[in-house]
Amino acid sequence: MRLLVVNWLDRENPQSGGAETHLHEIYGRLAQRGHDVTLLCSGWPGCAPEALLDGIRVRRVGGRWDFALHVIGAYRALHRIQPFDIVVEDINKLPLFTPLWVKEPVDVVVPHLFGWTAFREAGWAVASTVVAAERAIPMVYRRCDFTAISESTRSDLLARGVPVEKTGVIYCGIDSQAFTPAPAERSPVPIVAYVGRLRRYKGVELILEAAARMGNRGVEVEIAGTGEDRPRLEALAASLDLGRRVRFLGFVSEAEKSALLRRAWIVSLTSPKEGWGITNLEAAACGTPVVASDSPGLRESVLDGRTGFLVTHGDVSALAAAYDRIVADPALVTRLGTAGRAFAESFTWESAADHTEAHLLQRLRKGGHTGGDHFSRASRNNS
Repeated sequence: MRLLVVNWLDRENPQSGGAETHLHEIYGRLAQRGHDVTLLCSGWPGCAPEALLDGIRVRRVGGRWDFALHVIGAYRALHRIQPFDIVVEDINKLPLFTPLWVKEPVDVVVPHLFGWTAFREAGWAVASTVVAAERAIPMVYRRCDFTAISESTRSDLLARGVPVEKTGVIYCGIDSQAFTPAPAERSPVPIVAYVGRLRRYKGVELILEAAARMGNRGVEVEIAGTGEDRPRLEALAASLDLGRRVRFLGFVSEAEKSALLRRAWIVSLTSPKEGWGITNLEAAACGTPVVASDSPGLRESVLDGRTGFLVTHGDVSALAAAYDRIVADPALVTRLGTAGRAFAESFTWESAADHTEAHLLQRLRKGGHTGGDHFSRASRNNS
């Protein structure tokens, strides 16, 4: 197949995150299997306009704020050289409404939709734009198939009016060779870790507030990631008198991330809504328990009571109690970590790539419509 993938970012972009990891893990494998894959995305100051990543030809146009103004012209230039078999739009951030300007069949990947959580991150005008754009998805993309990365995201699409037969789930994978348990590397001092963007909608302040309420005052918090919310979080940590118990690590490499996930006693994600929560699986693969908000997406990547604990989103007392329960019982850390490793091993990028490849080939064979049959099998086989 000759595929064009359209996404706001590629994995080398300083603003990239889990959605870009998902994209490259799957479509990089399709490229390595012989499919011709081009990624059209935005750039950043000083970036190369073209790159070859994971076998994917990456074309960068525009920037973070004006990509939508450049992407149509860039697509038309590529289309004039040779049409594609399918265009895949990864709806991450704002939809680009590709069916309105793309000539080929469009397939849609949806990590998650912001909905009302956009108002936690952006001002009224921007958040309202996001919400309005997402409401237009069922109409603009009515001839497209949707691949969600979780049942939570699929349910969100259905609630918005996308037909059930046009939706399906292909779960993310995990690199179980890169993320592995290392009990000897567990810190002698209990650590609660967060890995991800420092953005308001992530709810990282809940982790700090819970740490301040813990009965065990010797627990440390390590926060890895970059983002506009760091100054606010640093000020909050100071106001809570957490002192040296909190360390902001900034950007960490993949090796540093693995080391953090191994030395932590708990990895915590407390956002009100996620597509999946890939960091939860990376932590589980390292044999580290997870404490997360019982919110869409996250509740699928944590088995409550088996690989960690889910708490009501925003309940800081319950969050602190879950932290205290785990750090008070090293045997519980081991039990949850062992179950987490087994759970993580059931999700592979190879399986995700297999299902994606079969879905796209089936869509081509049926002239651009799948009827949802393959989606059902993909969802069951990854559950």
